[in-house]
Amino acid sequence: MPLRIIIADDHPIVRSGIRALLESNSGFGPIVEVGSTDALVEALEQHPFDLILTDFNMPGGQTTDGLNLLELIRQRWPQTPVVLLTMVSNIGLLRTVLQTGIRGLLNKADGLDELQEAIQAVTQGQTYISADLRKMIDAAKTAPRGSGEPRLSRRETEVLRMFASGLTVSQIAQQLDRSAKTISRQKMDAMSKLSLRNDREIYSYAREKGLLV
Repeated sequence: MPLRIIIADDHPIVRSGIRALLESNSGFGPIVEVGSTDALVEALEQHPFDLILTDFNMPGGQTTDGLNLLELIRQRWPQTPVVLLTMVSNIGLLRTVLQTGIRGLLNKADGLDELQEAIQAVTQGQTYISADLRKMIDAAKTAPRGSGEPRLSRRETEVLRMFASGLTVSQIAQQLDRSAKTISRQKMDAMSKLSLRNDREIYSYAREKGLLV
């Protein structure tokens, strides 16, 4: 039976490129496209799918943060494999993403032909990480410790990344179900550890460290 696939990405050109590749294979279909997290969740609630291909961050909707989206999918549709297509290059964030239970991890810069390999692997119950991302993750494992850069907690990194992506403290608090006071404290703690003086420096740091897509 052909695989029922849903493609979630806020860039129509990306969706159409992926769809064209999949439609060239008779083993795929029907294929559904959505452009936001809300549309993805709504489609999953209405129809069963065999595979989810999704971007990490999509603007708008109730769940704009990628980690929250992936954790929601794991909780509500744990049997549906997820392949993540992203431009995230931060090793810590990529490791956290893998902990959400996704089966496939591809960089959008990877060739689309690698996507077919990923789909074949995850639908057979395997985990697939693209060659370039695997090299990055493996290199980080063998890198010497003690580079001197302060280490943020997962929550501090999460808050800093979401703030740099354009969300306010109140919006982050709402999405993460925490108080605005807690979010503000975590933001300030992260800034203090990194010696960041203002919001512009937060954005620069996030871009430099590959926290943004």
